[in-house]
Amino acid sequence: MSRPAKALFWGTLLAVVVLATACGTEKINVPTSDPALHEGAVLFNQRCGGCHTFSYAGTHGSAQNVRTAQFNNGPNFDIRCERPVARVLYAIQNGGFSGVVMPQNVVVGQQAIDVAQFVAKYSGTKAPKIPTVTPCSEKPVGTVADALSASTSTP
Repeated sequence: MSRPAKALFWGTLLAVVVLATACGTEKINVPTSDPALHEGAVLFNQRCGGCHTFSYAGTHGSAQNVRTAQFNNGPNFDIRCERPVARVLYAIQNGGFSGVVMPQNVVVGQQAIDVAQFVAKYSGTKAPKIPTVTPCSEKPVGTVADALSASTSTP
């Protein structure tokens, strides 16, 4: 192999290696010691990550700039607080709160509960501190039992 061909080969190989190692470096940051929450993070990564940003699930689906946002960019859950868990379960079952973009029942049954608990527990951790606004960490997460009783009760 000639010297220029070797240089081209090794240069190309180096570029491929550098690009490949830069992709997919973000990981799920929920301990496996809590299997339900970890499973919720995995499911969120698989089913919700295309539209939502959430560092605990290793996703970057939200728009970084309002001017370049697309119709399907969902809220950034690092900043947006979603509590209690009943609210998150409602959004999963009903396609968000507007029902326009997010599909209904993107996860169902126990998977929906796992995702709802994960989002309720970890959302809002990077929200800016705003005077007179209660931080997410001080809002109750709630329970699945509260969510299920609210959806089955009659007025």
